Amino acid sequence: MQKGIFVGLLACASALALGGCGEQSPPAPPPPSVGIVELTVQNAPLMTELPGRIAALETAEVRPQINGIIRRRLFAEGAQVRAGQMLYEIEDAPYRAALGQAQGALARAQASIRATALQAQRYRDLVGINAVSRQEADNAAASAQQARADVAAQQAAVQAARVNQDFTRIRAPISGRIGRSLFTPGALVQAGQADPLATIQRTDIVYVDVTQSAAQIIDLKQAMKAGGVGVAAGARVQLLLPNGSTYPIEGRLQFSEVTVDPSSGAVTLRATFANPDGLLLPGMYVRARLVEGERSQVVLAPQQGISRDARGRATAMVVGTNNKAELRQVETDRAVGDKWIVTKGLKAGDRLIVEGLVNLRPGTVVKPGPAQQVTVAQKQANAGGAN
Repeated sequence: MQKGIFVGLLACASALALGGCGEQSPPAPPPPSVGIVELTVQNAPLMTELPGRIAALETAEVRPQINGIIRRRLFAEGAQVRAGQMLYEIEDAPYRAALGQAQGALARAQASIRATALQAQRYRDLVGINAVSRQEADNAAASAQQARADVAAQQAAVQAARVNQDFTRIRAPISGRIGRSLFTPGALVQAGQADPLATIQRTDIVYVDVTQSAAQIIDLKQAMKAGGVGVAAGARVQLLLPNGSTYPIEGRLQFSEVTVDPSSGAVTLRATFANPDGLLLPGMYVRARLVEGERSQVVLAPQQGISRDARGRATAMVVGTNNKAELRQVETDRAVGDKWIVTKGLKAGDRLIVEGLVNLRPGTVVKPGPAQQVTVAQKQANAGGAN
């Protein structure tokens, strides 16, 4: 009896060992989902961000050209003035007197012309009958010529006196916005003084002077000569204002200096910007983004898909055969917006993993899908371009 019970228990233990008492092993986890971007070959603009300063299109210092006391100031500080507008009046009494004196001297010189001319004519007639000597006739002719010369000199003196009197009314040399007045009515001003009366600046259009190192210019020219980099269509410039915002109006590059500054090793570039609202002020520090050229047929990879390993090398994860993650070592040239120009390690058609990279190891089977962040960013970019 006991032997039968023992055999039965042994059979049950064997069944439990073989069947696990009815339990099964857990199923394998699904492959992790990753967001991918399929790389393509495209043209990439080469952008450079450079420091710069705003300069007025035209600048004129208002200066006196005669000596005198300021009688009136005829403008409001900070106002818009036009070329030829009267700005200051200088006391003109001495200059009116000088003009009257010059006019009197001219009248006296003109009166003596007739007398000397008639005397010279009479002496010429008397020389023919030997009534006067030839020397006396020559002296009379010289006196007549001297009288005519005196008239010309006095006419010039009258003109100079008129010019000086006109200088008592100081006018704006250019149109623009005038700054503060450094002299008040009652102040003595002099021709050639060190300080101007005021300064006028034209700012409806402004210059932006930026500096670029000579090495960068040489690199760009050598790349263009070697091929692969072309001249961009239109030398466009964007401005970053001191508060970090972007100036809404695009500028145009005008020229670059032909010499390198020996103290800094940089070349000055000048761009022009429309300034209808007066937002750009002379002397303001800005940063300019220049489109220098265009690199053709390059692979652009989103920056979130490129990382660095422990040795500082650039790496990327791609979806390879059988949807397995593959690690690639890549080489990048420069950033273009939120992308890298990849020169080695990636090619058109590669499926670059940009989302789900945390704890992802090479060889892991993944479930690829469109990258959500990249898709949203692309839609926003397209919407902005449509507007």
